[in-house]
Amino acid sequence: MTALLIGTLSGCGVSLSQTPGAVAGGNFAGLPTANGQGSEAGFRNWVMAFRPRALAAGVSPGTFDGAMAGAHYQPGIVALDGRQSEFSKQIWEYLDGAVGGARTSTGREMAARHAGTLSAIEARYGVPREVVLAVWGMESNYGANRGSTQIVPALATLAYDGRRGEFFAGELVAALRILQAGDVDNGHLVGSWAGAMGHTQFMPSSFLGHAVDFNGDGRRDIWSNDPTDALASTASYLRQMGWRPGQPWGTEVVLPPGFDYNQTGKSVSRSASQWSAMGVRTMNGTAVPSGSILLPAGARGPAFLITENFRAILKYNASDSYALGVAYLGDAIAGRPGIRGSWPRGDRPLSSGEKSEIQRQLMARGFDTGGVDGKIGSKTSDAIKAYQRSRGVTPDGYADTRLLALLRG
Repeated sequence: MTALLIGTLSGCGVSLSQTPGAVAGGNFAGLPTANGQGSEAGFRNWVMAFRPRALAAGVSPGTFDGAMAGAHYQPGIVALDGRQSEFSKQIWEYLDGAVGGARTSTGREMAARHAGTLSAIEARYGVPREVVLAVWGMESNYGANRGSTQIVPALATLAYDGRRGEFFAGELVAALRILQAGDVDNGHLVGSWAGAMGHTQFMPSSFLGHAVDFNGDGRRDIWSNDPTDALASTASYLRQMGWRPGQPWGTEVVLPPGFDYNQTGKSVSRSASQWSAMGVRTMNGTAVPSGSILLPAGARGPAFLITENFRAILKYNASDSYALGVAYLGDAIAGRPGIRGSWPRGDRPLSSGEKSEIQRQLMARGFDTGGVDGKIGSKTSDAIKAYQRSRGVTPDGYADTRLLALLRG
């Protein structure tokens, strides 16, 4: 889960991830990877070199040999892993897709169909049913898109490819340990090309650490048509990641005129009384919670006051867009209103090259972005805020064409 969900693997729904090997154990450095020259012969050599590492990490010889006997190099998987989009969706476009269409109405249908199960899950873990349903809807469209790729060959191919070899080797060991535990057989161990599995797309290491047998049949089954174990495992994961029962994920807020935008960002947390004293109020008139103010589209877009429960969703997938998608899909399923503030819909998305340029320009000026990767994460946002302060503009941490023009001078 994703504790970092696989970073976000392009083309992969979600992934719950752990640090490589955190659950699986083992040392996977130094294996003979493809380095762009993959072949079946090279793959078989990798399997032979990997075998003693897997056994040392707790996989039995019988489990390894049985699962790997039918595994072959999958060049199509490598192609999917290497496919990177130059542009990512703007957050408002992402949320339009996450909450719009039939996803809300189907979520309500599923809430009625599985009412008893969801009540039991909510009673045990304290995670509201609409949040669990929203994760299910976001991850697999309520089980319709669970993936049919054989997990063992896919993970073995990705580990052999080498781009993120140690990570995928750890996930492969976790998958083999799932087979060894008897939760599923190799023929039914399927999911996305990147290894995410079942109704709510657990990575193998997250399955080992957090999946539960909620229906009491002796197996943690997240693959079958019955979603019970998958939904309970999702609630279990969120609770273990810090979900606080009885608290909201957060709320949309209105910031007062003259608000100090230095107070925004996930690194700044204030109490409810402090936010109220600053003039922050909720859009719906409810009490202001404690937490942090998130501005996913800068000062010209909606503002959200997020709590620890929002951060728990981020442990499932470390994307603010994803977490807001879960939050507002859940709200929609429960009949609560959506986002009322206006998005800057006229803004065009930045390319990954432009995001990298922003990072290089900031680094050259002494503002640490943590490196140049073409992704605007928390460290880059903090660097943007520091640069904006130095130039006397609103420090909202938002990367857009106006910031790029300012940096280009």
